[in-house]
Amino acid sequence: MILKKIILNNIRSYKNQEIRFPEGSILLSGDIGSGKTSVLLGIEFALFGLQPGQRGNSLLRNGENEGGVILKFKVDEKEIIVERTLKKGKTVSQDYCAISIDGEKKELSVTELKDKVLEILNYPREFSKKQNILYKFTVYTPQEEMKQIILEDPDTRINTLRYVFGIDKYKKVMENAAILSSKLREEKRLNESLIENLEQEKATLTSKKDELREKHYNLISIEEDLFLKTEKRKKILEEKEEIYKKIEERTKLQQEIEKTRIMIMNKKENLSNNLMIIVQIEDQIKESSEIRFDEETFSEVEQQIISLKKQKEKLNEENLRITSQINSFIIKNQENEILEKKIIHIEICPTCLQNVEPVYKSNVVNQIGSNISENIKKIEEFTLEKKKIIEILKKVTESLFSREKQIQEMNILKVKLQNIEEKKKRLEEIKKVSESLQEDMRILNQHIESLNASVFELNKFENIFKEKQEELNESLKQERITEIKVAELKKEIEVFSRQIEEFKERIEKAEKIKERLSYVTRLEAWLSKDFSSLISLIEKNVMIKLKTEFSKLFETWFSVLVSDVFEVSLDDNFTPIIEYQDYEINYSYLSGGERTAVALAYRLSLNQVVNSLLSKIKTHDIVILDEPTDGFSENQLDKMRDILRQLEVRQLIIVSHEQKIESFVENVVKFKKEEGISKIISETFV
Repeated sequence: MILKKIILNNIRSYKNQEIRFPEGSILLSGDIGSGKTSVLLGIEFALFGLQPGQRGNSLLRNGENEGGVILKFKVDEKEIIVERTLKKGKTVSQDYCAISIDGEKKELSVTELKDKVLEILNYPREFSKKQNILYKFTVYTPQEEMKQIILEDPDTRINTLRYVFGIDKYKKVMENAAILSSKLREEKRLNESLIENLEQEKATLTSKKDELREKHYNLISIEEDLFLKTEKRKKILEEKEEIYKKIEERTKLQQEIEKTRIMIMNKKENLSNNLMIIVQIEDQIKESSEIRFDEETFSEVEQQIISLKKQKEKLNEENLRITSQINSFIIKNQENEILEKKIIHIEICPTCLQNVEPVYKSNVVNQIGSNISENIKKIEEFTLEKKKIIEILKKVTESLFSREKQIQEMNILKVKLQNIEEKKKRLEEIKKVSESLQEDMRILNQHIESLNASVFELNKFENIFKEKQEELNESLKQERITEIKVAELKKEIEVFSRQIEEFKERIEKAEKIKERLSYVTRLEAWLSKDFSSLISLIEKNVMIKLKTEFSKLFETWFSVLVSDVFEVSLDDNFTPIIEYQDYEINYSYLSGGERTAVALAYRLSLNQVVNSLLSKIKTHDIVILDEPTDGFSENQLDKMRDILRQLEVRQLIIVSHEQKIESFVENVVKFKKEEGISKIISETFV
């Protein structure tokens, strides 16, 4: 990775400032508090965002609501631009994030952008959640933080270096192996408890199988017995059905007897009816033989009836005519009476509209009265005449009724005389039918006697049928008992078979558990003894190799900065050991420049070891040193020239207020703070 430029917008003491970074060595120069370190913090923020525990208001300029950083850098010939902004709300938080790779821009979330940067820098995945520790100890470490790691207790330091070297995984592997061993031991105890009854269950399974075979043998025997009983029951049932047929035959014969008796009774009844009819017909014939019929008298009476009907008809017509005349005169009188009343009360003639004289009205009324009187006389005459006609009509009607009754009686006699021959014929037919009925009755009685004889022969099968029914019931009972035994035995066999299968499944599972137990036992033993020892040995060898290389580099860098009177090395916990004339000197008793020299040597050694160990990371071309000469003497400052020459990196960024350093580098950017705002006052590039 090579930095190209950074734009700071409302970041710490900067309003809006662009800083360029050429390749080679560059010094960010200026007085203390001029804003040099803010540039380095801006670079770290652009790459990784806010760190855990870091507050946004530590970066956002006081009094501003928004700010941001744009960082342009190059990795593997790819131009990359990262943008991050801060926004003030209740707290200051990251707002907008984007990345451009060769001009292709994408907006990402805070976490996505950090992961993308780590991917571009080819940092191992396990460093994504380690608070940029790899960046801090390979690219940029504030000088005070490097001094802090030297002053840490040995366990904290060694664990920190494990993270930096990326070999903390060995410790994690050991911890995971211990957890896995514990889990395996727990599984082992559980599996041992699960298979403790395995042999007993195998013995039980063998016993169950033997018992199942015995039940199968018993089932065959009982099924044979059931078959025999079923056949016996079928045979009894067939015999019963044959006997039942005989009983049905007897029942049919009894029904036939009843039918025959009914036929005889019907024939007796018919015969009795016929005898009664014969008596009646004979009486009718005898009675009819005494009848005398006079044809002349019959004809004479008929003529009289005809004459009387004609006379009655004429009288009815005359009565109707007289009645009509009477009604006509009555109507006329009613009309005259109405007219008389009208004339009496009339004053003006309705025709001529002249007054009607009383004399004229009197004459008219008298004339009407005269007409009414004449009509009354005529009504009385016609009424007398009608009365005479009604009397004559009554006598004629009575005479006609008498003659009609006489002719009716004569007709009855005539019919009786005509039916005598028919009755004689019918009498002969009924007598023949009666004789036939008597013969049929005789034959039917004989048939009944024959049927009774057959029924008597079949009566014995009633008791035989009852005996067979009892025998069948007993046979069914025995068959049912045997069926129940078969069903119970089959159920037992089913239960035993299921139990055997369950035992087999449990034993099979137990055998698998036993195999698993054997595997778990071997695995747990291997993890506890072989694997843990191997990982421990690997970690120890790696740490020895790292310590050897680290110690050699540390001694080399330190010897460049400090005189040969000091001898330095690292112990097993990577703690610097400083000796002077065979006496070990505590780090805290060193001078400020000597402590800085120890920290810088430690920092440069760590950088080289990490870059050597993680050769594929993309940040090995850049080193950032923050106030690396703090407390140095003039002699030590001169030796910094040798340090910088020996650092073989494409880009070296130094932050320092020492003016002498300007002569050691190729490029210089000077900063100054005026009225609380940091800005570049000069740039000197090769």
